Amino acid sequence: MSKIRLGVIFGGRSGEHEISLRSARSVIHELDKTRYEVVPIAITKSGQWLTAPDALERTESGNLDGLIPVNLIAHPGDSNLYRMKENETLEALFELDVVFPVLHGTFGEDGTLQGFLEMAEIPYVGAGVLASSVAMDKGIFKDVVAARNIPVVKSVILDSKDLDQEMQNALDEAEQVGSYPLFVKPANMGSSVGITKCRNRSDLMEGLLDGARYDRRIIVELGIDAREIEVSVLGNEHPKASVTGEIVPGDEFYSYRAKYIDDTSELIIPAPIEEVLADEIRNMALKAYVAIDGAGMARVDFLMERGTDKIYLNEVNTIPGFTSISMYPKLWEASGLPYSELLDQLIELAFERHAQKSNLTRSFEGAS
Repeated sequence: MSKIRLGVIFGGRSGEHEISLRSARSVIHELDKTRYEVVPIAITKSGQWLTAPDALERTESGNLDGLIPVNLIAHPGDSNLYRMKENETLEALFELDVVFPVLHGTFGEDGTLQGFLEMAEIPYVGAGVLASSVAMDKGIFKDVVAARNIPVVKSVILDSKDLDQEMQNALDEAEQVGSYPLFVKPANMGSSVGITKCRNRSDLMEGLLDGARYDRRIIVELGIDAREIEVSVLGNEHPKASVTGEIVPGDEFYSYRAKYIDDTSELIIPAPIEEVLADEIRNMALKAYVAIDGAGMARVDFLMERGTDKIYLNEVNTIPGFTSISMYPKLWEASGLPYSELLDQLIELAFERHAQKSNLTRSFEGAS
């Protein structure tokens, strides 16, 4: 049986570029090489697409010399990866069977790449355009799940242009969310990039300005004293949820530094909570996943308030971290699904969703 030619796309034009490289390294290492022919595709911070057998290592080191400029084209049924030649002509290098986007954040997790792959009719791992874009925008996501009666922490969305023109009004509006501490986040970013815990108005101003560096929309959330509980979800129309896990941050909250630099945060699997609460969290995760039309995978994050055990849905990550310390694969491993088999299932789900869409009628001829 011939191998499945799998394009693994990583890097990207996002503040999470470096995390994407770490995730891609783990994914490529764990893929069954007897089943897959892996084609590594790097996207630089400027947006250039490059490939070579050692594209990941070259991108990690910053030495891009010798990498081949490539591109896909949004032509239905053409899944070739094309080389960009010096005379600006295209040369087909590989015909990809399926793509695995390992791109966190903007231009990868937000529906933009997914829309491109839909136009080209190339199967891909993970959520589609709708789920990706809704889950990426924290403000819209909260509105969608709240409409399904899923509790979320109180928040407000601010526009970055208002910070330049009416900072005092923006601060007043943010403080209407509740008492300090408040958390400021870019609406469209992950991996805790651009998040600030604010204890006073001065912190709040700095946090808003920092958040505006990453997105034109900023969300301000009420800070609560809570435990951080996570669940992994896998599937298309009939998803399943993993065991729960708890993150004990090595910082004041699960910041970028606590996640990826200090390595001081503790992951507890399964989470030490009552089974009835674990079941409630798993059910809520599946409900949120279905609400946004999730597909393939997602890591669903919750806050469980200390003292009351009240559960709030925090966010859904449609391309969760796949590093060696990431919760998504670890939760499935604890649920009896090893990393390599998890990857197999995700690729099978990609083909399944693609086949389902391919059977749809794309035109309509009305009565003449």
